[in-house]
Amino acid sequence: MPRVRNAILALLACTVLLGVHPVRADESLYNDLGGREGITHIVDLMMTNILADDRIKHTFDDSDAEHVKKMLVEQFAQLSGGPVKYTGKDMREVHKGLHLHNSDFNALVEDLQDAMDVQHISFFTQNRLLALLAPMQPQVVNP
Repeated sequence: MPRVRNAILALLACTVLLGVHPVRADESLYNDLGGREGITHIVDLMMTNILADDRIKHTFDDSDAEHVKKMLVEQFAQLSGGPVKYTGKDMREVHKGLHLHNSDFNALVEDLQDAMDVQHISFFTQNRLLALLAPMQPQVVNP
């Protein structure tokens, strides 16, 4: 499994280096993730993983976990082509002053992948979502 994770992280890095910007996917990705209900469950599992992950849980010490989950559901739903509008702040503003590094971003991606694995989201579908999230990395890391 680490080899698969490394391949995904390499895909994310290439996407970022190529300067690809997030775009809205067609609605099929939203549906493949289980719609709003499926995305909500993925985000719930992801937050459980994050808050148990010694590498990054401290990053969320001063956060309202329920608000973070709500914003992530909106963001994932909008990016994946769903009929949802993200109402949160831009990624640079949200992460300003957190002094995050690539290792923090990668840990979060792994926690998301683990959540999608539990939900039996296909590797192909996971990569489609990750490809939409990857361009946000420069806005999250050391903003």
